[in-house]
Amino acid sequence: MSDIPERWSKAGIHPDMWADPGEDPRTNDEAGPDGELATLQEYLKSYRLTLRMKCEGLDPEQLARRSVPPSTMSLLGLVRHLAEVERDWRNWIVPDDPAPRLYGEKDGDFDGALPERELVESAFADLAREQAATDAALAAYPDLGVRIEHDNTSVRELWVHRIEEYARHCGHADLLRECVDGRVGQ
Repeated sequence: MSDIPERWSKAGIHPDMWADPGEDPRTNDEAGPDGELATLQEYLKSYRLTLRMKCEGLDPEQLARRSVPPSTMSLLGLVRHLAEVERDWRNWIVPDDPAPRLYGEKDGDFDGALPERELVESAFADLAREQAATDAALAAYPDLGVRIEHDNTSVRELWVHRIEEYARHCGHADLLRECVDGRVGQ
């Protein structure tokens, strides 16, 4: 018997999907968003939800399971990493009172991703809190062309960078989840 899980999908209509359209909270029958900012917000919301979906139904040991050596990447590590990144972006937006790192020095987000229920709950709470705080900081800048004092970065660049970061890590989450229990789907 192999330690490699068999690939499977919960979806029956489109087996390459995570869930069937009627059960996927990322899909709806409404028209797409109007305007650039609304589009950026919708894409970020979808990637954030995708990450949560990739973690759903797993226990702390599964969430903390590392990919392949020497990588320290795990689903739990990704959640912690994205909480840290959200805080970093907020420090760019509001540089006068920078918040300290959440998980210590470099790679603490991944290295500290241990299979403990309290740590898992804390990581998801940290992520939700940091997302809300960064969203609130960016809400003060409805003009996407405005440049932030730190590094002269435009608000548009921050939105796109956030989407890119989540999209990249959702790709990692696809592979990590498949390694944990074989479940596949975008």
